[in-house]
Amino acid sequence: MEIKYILNTVLIFSNRVEAWTRSVDFLLQQEGRPVAELIGNKTYVRVMQKDWKATDDAAAWLRNKATNLTQPFVLYLGLNLPHPYPSPSSGENYGASTFRTSPYWLQRVRYEAIKIPKWLPFSEMHPVDYYSSYTKNCTEKFAEKEIRDIRAHYYAMCAETDAMLGEIISALNDTGLLRRTLVVFTADHGELAMEHRQFYKMSMYEASSHVPLLIMGPNIKLQFIPNVVSLVDIYPTMLDVAGIPIPKNLSGYSLMPLVLKQAEDKVPTRKQHPTWILSEFHGCNVNSSTYMLRTDRWKYIGYSDGRSVSPQLFDLSADPDELTNVATKFPEITQYLNKKLYSIVDYPKVSASVEQYNKQEFINWKQSLGQNYSDTLANLRWHQNWKKDPKKYEDAIDRWIKEKTIV
Repeated sequence: MEIKYILNTVLIFSNRVEAWTRSVDFLLQQEGRPVAELIGNKTYVRVMQKDWKATDDAAAWLRNKATNLTQPFVLYLGLNLPHPYPSPSSGENYGASTFRTSPYWLQRVRYEAIKIPKWLPFSEMHPVDYYSSYTKNCTEKFAEKEIRDIRAHYYAMCAETDAMLGEIISALNDTGLLRRTLVVFTADHGELAMEHRQFYKMSMYEASSHVPLLIMGPNIKLQFIPNVVSLVDIYPTMLDVAGIPIPKNLSGYSLMPLVLKQAEDKVPTRKQHPTWILSEFHGCNVNSSTYMLRTDRWKYIGYSDGRSVSPQLFDLSADPDELTNVATKFPEITQYLNKKLYSIVDYPKVSASVEQYNKQEFINWKQSLGQNYSDTLANLRWHQNWKKDPKKYEDAIDRWIKEKTIV
């Protein structure tokens, strides 16, 4: 019973504990080394079987249920792809760092056209980026073929995801629902496929923070809209489509005026979307609260209290790969965007509150474990590093707990 309790705690709390302790004076790998894995043969289509099962269920519901409804419906389908798969070879409690696909999907990728991302030397990396790369197990040497394979497998996983969307579109088309149904395709985050010496998310770089947003439906023309928008805009957009009044206190904006601009002479009057979007992150694999203000050209990233960690500024028009921090080169733009960010969110205050929250949550969690505390700590995702010197790392946590948190 005791072993089962510890295992369940590990599976549920590992990434939360890593986030709570991000300010502790240690550096531990929290993920398995990213790898590419090819399984099956050229006829093996359904690699991510759980996602295909969810897709089949959704398509069947559209064919068998939705056609008989007399009221409008909302169907939500969430897929795990193209998340990397778990990496059991690194230990059962490690994260997910395996980019898995089959020859069926990989043959759809132009391998020779895959770009190998440029990496900065360690000495030139931003300190938060180095922490992210290290905790994601990406600071060792990678052969160019390894990187190309990982990226090729990621694109193949995207192709499999796209095929699932195709099944939904086919079901809508076959039932005659497509011509009167609004379809929205998006994602909660992107995927670093070895850009900036990282994989997965938890980053404000474009590969992680820039997500697809496709909208199709009645009166919507084929078009590309370059405006920067946010996922918080989805909710008010859905309210707008349903004819439900949009509450005034929402952070997001309806996207229908942008979407219908090319299709209708009279676009409904709505609150105008600003020329910027905000994103913030306070979780694991990053050792500082992180805030991004993004415009069409500029990306400003502020950290922590705005002083102890240097900001980043990228000119996306000249540097789409975000390799050159120009914060000191353009001080006026840096100051302007920092002031704008501060006007949207008092981020030093938020960062201090997060730090206080992290420490208190960890203390509560520690107390709840009782005698299981040390064993549980040793078996989180960082277990391979931790078990080399558990006393050293526990002592570091104890010192952090005793430190005064300023709010």
